[in-house]
Amino acid sequence: MSSSTREPEVVRISQKGQATIPKALREKFGIDTPGEVFIYEEDGRIIVEPIPSLEELGGIHADTDRERGEVLERVRELKREERRREDGRADRLRPTDSEGK
Repeated sequence: MSSSTREPEVVRISQKGQATIPKALREKFGIDTPGEVFIYEEDGRIIVEPIPSLEELGGIHADTDRERGEVLERVRELKREERRREDGRADRLRPTDSEGK
């Protein structure tokens, strides 16, 4: 088996819309499991992009094509959205006072 990641690989999509990123690609791009990635549409394609760690973002301000702190703020925004979703799920699963009586 070749270790090349350039050959297309068929990935099955579950009923929940979940797909598995092939191991060779996860390793090549440093995607940890469990972990998170950015996913967005660009030029008619779906793009999956690793989220850099806070350590990797240390020199991000040197890139002149980005606004100061743009990537870090986007990572923080995604984390806040995830926290809100998880809090909402926890609230829905938490028994109410009337259920306990």
